[in-house]
Amino acid sequence: MYAIVETGGKQVKVEVGEAIFVEKLEVAEGESYTFENVLLVSADGDKAAKVGAPYVKGATVTAKVEKHGKGEKITIFKYRPKKHSASKKGHRQPYTKLVVEAINA
Repeated sequence: MYAIVETGGKQVKVEVGEAIFVEKLEVAEGESYTFENVLLVSADGDKAAKVGAPYVKGATVTAKVEKHGKGEKITIFKYRPKKHSASKKGHRQPYTKLVVEAINA
């Protein structure tokens, strides 16, 4: 059984027991989080899939927050030729690691 949920402006395919990384959520570690924006739920293959318009009514996905962290550093370098101008910046995107516990259709 799998589902597709919407979080952080992205769509994520989830299965029970799977660990997923999403945009940082304001939930403490060890607590449970419920996704209510479920786009699709499939029980046994694509034949019995419930597709929402835009969301499946009454469907939720429950996950447990395992940890918060930051992704790898991305370096941004801007260079303007003949202007004696260059800038170098870095960025680390925060994330939340979740473990999916249940898919309720």
